Amino acid sequence: MTLVGCAVTATTAASSGLRRIAITLLWLSLLGSAGFLPLHSQDAAGDDAAVEEAADVIASSECLDCHGDADLTMTGPDGQEVSIFVDAGTADASVHGGLLDCVDCHADLTRDHPDDEVRARSVDCGQCHESAAEEYAGSIHGVSQQMGASAAARCADCHGHHDILPVSDSQSPVFKLNLPLTCAKCHSNTNLTEEYQIQNSTAAAHYLDSIHGQALLKLGLIVAPSCNDCHGVHDIKRSVDRDSPINHLNVAKTCGKCHVKVEEVYDRSVHGKLTLEGDKRGPVCTDCHSAHEIEPPVNGHFKAASDRRCGQCHEDRLTHYRDTYHGKAMALGQPNVASEVAACYDCHGHHDVLPPSDPASRLSSENILATCARCHPDATVGFTQYQPHANPLDREHYPELHLTFVLMTGLLIGVFTFFGAHTLLWLARAIYLYLHDSKTFREAKINTQQDDEWFTRFQPFDRFLHFLVVTSFLLLVITGMPLKFYYTEWARTLFSVMGGPVVARTLHHFGALITFLYFGLHLAALVRNTWVNRREMRDPATGRVSFQRIKTAMFGPDSMVPTMQDLRDFVAHNKWFFGKGPKPQFDRWTYWEKFDYFAVFWGVFAIGLSGLVMWFPEFFSRFLPGWVINIALIVHSDEALLAAGFIFTIHFFNTHFRLEKFPMDTVIFSGRVSKSEMLHERRRWYDRLVATGRLDAHRVRDEWERWKNIARSFGYMFFGIGVILLVLIVYAMASRLSH
Repeated sequence: MTLVGCAVTATTAASSGLRRIAITLLWLSLLGSAGFLPLHSQDAAGDDAAVEEAADVIASSECLDCHGDADLTMTGPDGQEVSIFVDAGTADASVHGGLLDCVDCHADLTRDHPDDEVRARSVDCGQCHESAAEEYAGSIHGVSQQMGASAAARCADCHGHHDILPVSDSQSPVFKLNLPLTCAKCHSNTNLTEEYQIQNSTAAAHYLDSIHGQALLKLGLIVAPSCNDCHGVHDIKRSVDRDSPINHLNVAKTCGKCHVKVEEVYDRSVHGKLTLEGDKRGPVCTDCHSAHEIEPPVNGHFKAASDRRCGQCHEDRLTHYRDTYHGKAMALGQPNVASEVAACYDCHGHHDVLPPSDPASRLSSENILATCARCHPDATVGFTQYQPHANPLDREHYPELHLTFVLMTGLLIGVFTFFGAHTLLWLARAIYLYLHDSKTFREAKINTQQDDEWFTRFQPFDRFLHFLVVTSFLLLVITGMPLKFYYTEWARTLFSVMGGPVVARTLHHFGALITFLYFGLHLAALVRNTWVNRREMRDPATGRVSFQRIKTAMFGPDSMVPTMQDLRDFVAHNKWFFGKGPKPQFDRWTYWEKFDYFAVFWGVFAIGLSGLVMWFPEFFSRFLPGWVINIALIVHSDEALLAAGFIFTIHFFNTHFRLEKFPMDTVIFSGRVSKSEMLHERRRWYDRLVATGRLDAHRVRDEWERWKNIARSFGYMFFGIGVILLVLIVYAMASRLSH
């Protein structure tokens, strides 16, 4: 019983470090009394050794005699003073409190270590936690430590030192709600991330803003994933390691731990099958949702980003998707109404992407109409023939679109080449005359603007229609051109100011209605004038319809219909450009004014009809194939560019940029023209009015002088907006060509 007595004595010695010795001696005593061990001399020797060992054990209370001092410090490896204070209360409250003594972890220290300047070696937690230590050794943190990365995370960096608490304790740094902040201590430290070339130094910040981080930290939903749910606990590895849970081929399984049904659907998709086959081209969860920035799929930003992410693999499809209204509006960054802008997944599916040949695909012949009907409830089978990724340059697969593209491109190049040369020649001739005799030139210009005799050229109704033309045209250009040049910063800014694509589209439709209004009013006026003047179409002698009078009305000098005289004027004008003939005198209408007039007819027809097809695609696809919508887009876009470019360059030069007209010709606002201008530019009209005795009928005495400044203010505003838009269009085209 001597050994038992020693054990009891050791147990009551107030040193918790002697407990294990006492328990060992107790077991030895019991085994000896049972006959398993011989007693006598061996018992006496063991008893002496145990007593000697117990006397050498350092009690925790002895350690706290020094380390209980809150001011106790030592010089660290980097030369900085480091506190080595240990709070006894914190240590006792830790998971190791009452179970382990200081020397159980710091076994290398002796009582005289301060005198020997012995530093405590790193604690080997693996003595007790063998499994965790083994996993850590193979992790990125453990491997980095072995390679000399001294700042790589160790056990204490995550769990703490003397204050280690159970994982289930809400105060533990590795408790689920606290873990993101614990990991962020290193992964948000830019010094560390740069030193060790950690690629994603913003992962922690992105996680905090993600749907997972918000659910966990803001709502307290501990079912939401934290860092270790995706990366592992002690076995964290790089994404390139094949057995890492964030390796490309394992991501779907990792996410599938929570999103079970989604994983099942994904595995059956074309993307999932590629991944299951080990093909790294197959996109996984993080490719579409990102790794740490995961946001709700209903978020408008997610929808816009989804197209760019799909385009990383399907670049050619994204390029031509950008040519559609949906693609352009999405690229402009304002898809705030999901039903208004279709993204890739609205047609192809989310996790269930399948090839169109698969009967289960949303784009299969059996399902495509239902897919289209989700956004276009009135869609028909013809509507499904629309090509959202059509390439007009691909003549083999899209012959109709290619032909339309070639014709419209030819029209653009032809018009700008022809009239561009005409304008440059005219400008060069005007500059030559100005430099040759600037005094005469200036005097003639002043006389045309400050004459005493004025004659009516445009009636109030005509001026009102022109006001509608100007306002609607500018509105259509302002709301339409950003879509064509969606890739520019000014387009995004303009759409943002307007309130996004939905507001811009509404304004664009309003501008179209004004266009149809003024065009309808003009046609109605033509019909009315024809009816009012119907008697002039008859021969006074016989009372019968005179074809000669009809011909005169249709092709006479007061008509806007082009005639052979216009061709002769054009030839004579070009001779004058080169100094080969006198400057021709024109009648009421010049050949370039007639071109402008019929250009409106062509523009309203081409732009208006194509615009209606895009405005009401379901209706037109009832009796036309869906690819007509693609043709309408090409015609509408290119014709709009032609109209805007022509108006802001050729038309502006003819009416405003010419030296004799600069800075503005106000005739469309005042409706009147001076006698000097008529004699200078429209002598044939003046002579004809004199010869027929109708000159006085055109003579005006109005209040133009009183309100001309107001009219000019509006004119300068319209003119200035046009010039600004021209500069933006040229810049956008130049930037596109440069890339």
